[in-house]
Amino acid sequence: MATLKLTTQQIRELTDVELRQKIAEYERERDGLRFKAGTEVLANPMDVRLARRTVARLQTALRARAPKKA
Repeated sequence: MATLKLTTQQIRELTDVELRQKIAEYERERDGLRFKAGTEVLANPMDVRLARRTVARLQTALRARAPKKA
């Protein structure tokens, strides 16, 4: 993945389907980085944190769009 960080504006422009796809993509990336970190030295160890936070931002945006339950 070329860039791990999505801006808030980029996230807002995504549809619900695209958000779900991005969440799955970033979770795969995060898991791959975690496994790689366990076996070798990462070029940029901050990528793990950035991937985790990006997933959280995407999930938050998706939940904010969901209708509120009474």
